[in-house]
Amino acid sequence: MSAPRPQIRIAIACGGTGGHLFPGMAVGRELVQRDCQVCLIVSPKEIDQQAVRSMGDMETLVVPAVGLSGGPMGWARFIKGFFRSYRTAMAAFRRNVPRAVLGMGGFTSAPPMLGGRRLGARTFLHESNAVPGRANRWLARGVEESFVYFPEAAHRLRPRPVRVTGMPVRREFEPRDASACRMALGLDARGPVLLIMGGSQGAQAINEAVMRGLPELSRRAPGLQYIHLTGAHRQESIQATYQALGLRALVKPFLTEMELALGAATLALSRAGASSLAELAAMRVPAILVPDPFAADDHQERNAMGVAGSGGAIVLRQRELEAGGLPDQILTLLADEESRVRMGTSLGAWHTPGAAEAIAGRILEALDVDGVRARKRAERASPLVAATCFLTSRLPV
Repeated sequence: MSAPRPQIRIAIACGGTGGHLFPGMAVGRELVQRDCQVCLIVSPKEIDQQAVRSMGDMETLVVPAVGLSGGPMGWARFIKGFFRSYRTAMAAFRRNVPRAVLGMGGFTSAPPMLGGRRLGARTFLHESNAVPGRANRWLARGVEESFVYFPEAAHRLRPRPVRVTGMPVRREFEPRDASACRMALGLDARGPVLLIMGGSQGAQAINEAVMRGLPELSRRAPGLQYIHLTGAHRQESIQATYQALGLRALVKPFLTEMELALGAATLALSRAGASSLAELAAMRVPAILVPDPFAADDHQERNAMGVAGSGGAIVLRQRELEAGGLPDQILTLLADEESRVRMGTSLGAWHTPGAAEAIAGRILEALDVDGVRARKRAERASPLVAATCFLTSRLPV
């Protein structure tokens, strides 16, 4: 009788924002179903910590968050955080070396990917936005394969192979009975619901525009209910405004049960982060999108225009939001069920149910899990990646 094959260990670097974390969790669940050991590499941020508490079938590794801001001090903090994150990942990898590391985007992915590569792991990358960020454009030059959500992003990641897989979403995200979702969240089962979300960090401009428009909305649509995800710092003041107007609202900094919020929603008001768009598409929720004008490389604008161009959403730019046009847009869509149904149908084209499975399958295929062939990997990194690998190889572990 042959000995059982040892489980393949795969690390997924997905911390920092919900837009990286939740797609990484979706791929992780698929790999666990294929009998892999999965380690989610996350940040100390509260959204990461809350989300992974229920992930009993996956390990988690917390590494310092790595963000890049301008100026000499910003660069100094970035470099310090980068190498702290690298050392933390390397210490964990030395104890239990992964066969592969999947980065879900952002500079937080870079230290674990470089550490894994130093120990012989295959590295992979997922780019969620229409315009790849600086970190992913850099990292893509040294990975086995890159995966993208927006087809146009494939042309911007070179020179390694790039595959359009779509965006991984958790299996809970599928069309649901709105009445049941509303009741589960403590709302009236029959009343329409506006879902307001600015991404995992919240969005001050969206919060302020809704607060300015709330008196008019309460007067013209008194039966409208609200699910408002405020971000970390505005919950109490926003909750007080809803209460003062006598409106029925669920106000939270963020919500891990997003499938219930989307299932309850008649209409969503949202930033245009790729993960939010994918979840809206999975559940066919028509949306007013407000791209973040400060997003790197204006990627949220490109994301939003791609979805709106297919008829799946309406784009309201932040300057229009600040000019006071939000209540009319909301009320017009609430009154037009035919348009909402049409938008929801168009959104369905942006949902790829098998994205997590496709990414997991490609990783395992590259690892050649049955041992049929052994292949030596040639290092084709750019000079910048090669120099970084050289420097990190001299760091103490």
